Amino acid sequence: MSMLLAVHDAYGQLLAQVGNPTPEAPPASDKLLKLVRYFTWFVLLSGVLGITYAGGRFAWEKWTGGGLESPKMVAGAMIGGIIATSAGTIMNAVIT
Repeated sequence: MSMLLAVHDAYGQLLAQVGNPTPEAPPASDKLLKLVRYFTWFVLLSGVLGITYAGGRFAWEKWTGGGLESPKMVAGAMIGGIIATSAGTIMNAVIT
């Protein structure tokens, strides 16, 4: 029992010497974050453009009476948008 107390006391003294570290951003992280922000805007813009294009094509196919291929495009754009917008949340869950 006294051995356990001695180990606990030595461990406490060792931890008392270690300071409280403050987190610091890695070098060039500001450039990487800027690139990620640009990529996020590109993904959002391409999703909006994809849904807009598919909606216009859907209207054209209905008007001309052609085969309906555009509902698949709309569904694909919506699923891609859901995956793209939830990617940040998924990565945060994996990291923590």
